[in-house]
This record gives sequence, C-alpha cells and structure tokens, in this order.
Amino acid sequence: MSPDLVTSPGVVRSAADLNAAIRALWSHPAVPLSREQRAEYERLCAELRRVERGDVTTAA
Repeated sequence: MSPDLVTSPGVVRSAADLNAAIRALWSHPAVPLSREQRAEYERLCAELRRVERGDVTTAA
C-alpha cells in the first residue's frame, strides 16, 4: 500500500481525495490490480460511499 493512501484514525478524507487515490491505483486501465491493490481499492470505495452518504464525522 502506498504511504500516501494511509490516513490516521479519525481523519476524514474528502470525496475528491478518495477519488484521486482510487485513480492513482491504476498505472494504466489495461493493467490489472494486484491482490493488495484490489484490497486497497475496495477499502477506498467503501470509505467513499460512507463520505458520499454522510456516514462519517470528524474527530473532536
């Protein structure tokens, strides 16, 4: 996993940041993701869905 994609607990990323991280996983559309990249993609998509639904709050 890329260090730029790791966030601290309680940190809420914006939808734009999450979309950028998702796009950054692929070097080219024809190149398949590794198992680790696929897992990161799934985590990012889940986080993006929560942000879009408003299911996240910022830490105090």
